[in-house]
Amino acid sequence: MSGMKLPETSTSFVNMSMSVEDCEEKCRSNCSCVGYALGDLKSGVGCVMWFGDLVDLRQYAEGGQDLFVRVSSSILENGGYSSHNKKPIALIVTLIVVPTFVVLLGCCLFFTWKKKLKNNRNRRAEERGKKERSQDLIFDKVLSSGPRDHHSHEQNSNEDFELPLIDLSTLAIATSNFNQGNKLGQGGFGSVFKGTLADGKEVAVKRLSKNSGQGGEEFKNEVLLIAKLQHRNLVRLLACCIEGDEKMLVYEYMQNKSLDCVIFNKVNSLSLDWRKRLNIIVGIARGLLYLHQDSRFRIIHRDLKASNVLLDGEMNPKISDFGMARIFGGDETEANTKRVVGTYGYMSPEYAMDGIFSIKSDVFSFGVLVLEIVSGKKNRGFYQSSSEHNLLGHAWRLWKEGKALELIDPAMADSCLEYEVLRCIQVGLLCVQERAEERPTMSTVVLMLSSESVAIAQPKQPGFCLVSTPFETESSSSKQDSCTVNHVTVTMLDAR
Repeated sequence: MSGMKLPETSTSFVNMSMSVEDCEEKCRSNCSCVGYALGDLKSGVGCVMWFGDLVDLRQYAEGGQDLFVRVSSSILENGGYSSHNKKPIALIVTLIVVPTFVVLLGCCLFFTWKKKLKNNRNRRAEERGKKERSQDLIFDKVLSSGPRDHHSHEQNSNEDFELPLIDLSTLAIATSNFNQGNKLGQGGFGSVFKGTLADGKEVAVKRLSKNSGQGGEEFKNEVLLIAKLQHRNLVRLLACCIEGDEKMLVYEYMQNKSLDCVIFNKVNSLSLDWRKRLNIIVGIARGLLYLHQDSRFRIIHRDLKASNVLLDGEMNPKISDFGMARIFGGDETEANTKRVVGTYGYMSPEYAMDGIFSIKSDVFSFGVLVLEIVSGKKNRGFYQSSSEHNLLGHAWRLWKEGKALELIDPAMADSCLEYEVLRCIQVGLLCVQERAEERPTMSTVVLMLSSESVAIAQPKQPGFCLVSTPFETESSSSKQDSCTVNHVTVTMLDAR
């Protein structure tokens, strides 16, 4: 390279007795040598070799000195470095500018892709919102329509609800005009009747009472929600009827009615051995796991209890009654409500006292159910002669004293395996712990119930261990002694 200012010499070697030819040979023979130059221009002898970066290298318009630089053979074949050859400069520009351009282009493409992805996500959310608003609008039109315009909405309703509408006259014929002999149960919502359709299919018809505490919003919530859920441990909603003041839901018929009709009845409970009870516990757990994690939406049931678990002909459990259910978004973990709904004895402490609900609220209700199924006793209304413990407090005391097996229902005592019962009691107590964050998720619960190799933590004190007065053992809105199907209790708490 001609006319150059020689580089900084901190990494150089100088020998003033060597000729330029010897200097070249010495540099060529040393792979660490990156360049050399003549040591003294006047005498024409001397050698300077560089073994590091060539720092402070530049070219003078006039004067300067020749610098010999080690380069690849391909550069030498293309003419080498000279004051008249601009390829080295082009190479340097290529090595610096091109990678920079590629990086900037990649960043631009990445941020463009991210923006497009975000726009697509927002557009899909907006489309879902439009569909839901349209669905609600059509539903409200049908809800407010009379018998004459019912059929005009039928086709659109079927498309939006994914649920068929059925005529009032069809249900009247199926239930023998809602004959009391076909009545399966009654709750806060109204009555449930057994019906047989023209094709011989048996159904359960839930007829909303005009004076029901469960109003149009809860009815709409159940229609729009449960129609989109499909799981073997969730009751199937087959159709709905909306004509004039009549609002009805048509479910698959459950031959063995609700769980409370069996486990809290001395005679009926004899038909539930331990194997069937364990199957019911696991089935409810899997149904809840589907709602919380595996369904199209994250759903909090908010009213899980024995009367809302139906049993088919083989005693398989199916969770029912989604009138109080709430849908959570993907990033939501809990919510707050001023209207507390549910049934005392199954509600978690944070929900009953502060209106805070989450998937852990359902976990608490599940834990109560587990202890009820094992013991055959209701959580509310359970009293020991020597104390005022409810079932949770009684189970906790027995667990601490190492007498948990005393909780077993005598009706199944001969058929149970003690280690399985103890495992279920332990899981139930974990689910009803006072602090929501200490309760397991339903995925963990299913794992603990399904695998004996999974280690289970020791439970802490349950929430609502004590019952202060016998008056509180009544249902929060219904005091009927008979078993119920799809029973819903609506609770309003004002003081906090």
